[in-house]
Amino acid sequence: MRKLTYFIATTVDGFIGAPDGDADFLYAHLDQEFVEHLKAEYPETVSTPGRAQLGIEHAAPRHFDAVLMGRGTYEPGLKQGLTSPYGHMREQYVVSRSLTAAPDPAVRLIGGDLVGAVRELKARDGLGIWLCGGADLAGQLVDEIDEFVVKTYPVFVGTGMPMSRAGFGARPLELTGCKALGGGQVITSYAVKR
Repeated sequence: MRKLTYFIATTVDGFIGAPDGDADFLYAHLDQEFVEHLKAEYPETVSTPGRAQLGIEHAAPRHFDAVLMGRGTYEPGLKQGLTSPYGHMREQYVVSRSLTAAPDPAVRLIGGDLVGAVRELKARDGLGIWLCGGADLAGQLVDEIDEFVVKTYPVFVGTGMPMSRAGFGARPLELTGCKALGGGQVITSYAVKR
């Protein structure tokens, strides 16, 4: 069974973006050491154009061969003409009730039973499924998430888009990994205790 992993960047106070969802301010914390770690450990999470820029366009996926994102996460790239942001992955899914046709043949839309669709994806063979974002999607799928990989950047913003809009509920996790990098970034991994 494939795992659904919420692999996400956040501030120290748990926000994945500004109040309007813009997360560009986090790019200031992508120093060379962090980028090298990402290239080595999670190369599949770099967009297809980014992989070309970093010289890792042929890097094999290590953790994920499918990506699942909400319309809000997909939209900024789409506005710039990037219709297939993770074309190097076997499967790309966008959750949207408003899109009626996929802007690219490599992208599949999920507009109906989200939980049912994710359970179907998890039952398929392959590597894991990367829950790319955002907060609404993570909230809807909180009970389907199997693990969290949280990239915490050394910045405090006070308010913004939270990691999830799941609502309150104590969900026990088990720490499975922790890596601190020289630029102040910390990558923590947690498995969901079932």
